[in-house]
Amino acid sequence: MFNRIVLAADPGAGGALTQFLLLFAPLFLIWYFLVILPQQRNRRKTQEMLSNLKTGDQVVTSGGILGSIAGFRGDIVQLQIASQVKVDVARSAITGLQGSEQEGSGQEKTAKGKK
Repeated sequence: MFNRIVLAADPGAGGALTQFLLLFAPLFLIWYFLVILPQQRNRRKTQEMLSNLKTGDQVVTSGGILGSIAGFRGDIVQLQIASQVKVDVARSAITGLQGSEQEGSGQEKTAKGKK
């Protein structure tokens, strides 16, 4: 008699697991494609940008400092933010490259023309 009760409980447990997987598998896939994958692409792009930095590049730091790269010392980048003013920042603090002034003025003209 005890065996019949245990055997009757097994199919119910498997059905709950199937329902759980059918509910959360699509949610995980959506989470992966909307959150995890774009974050990995962004991290890869940032690492590539940091590894390709060279002297003279115009950069922006995470603190909002704009400057041009004057030199490198390992993971430290020396930025020239004004004439005779140089600041040492961590390479990882650089968040992006600043476009050249010609590109920026062309974008401003385009934006003014659209208004």
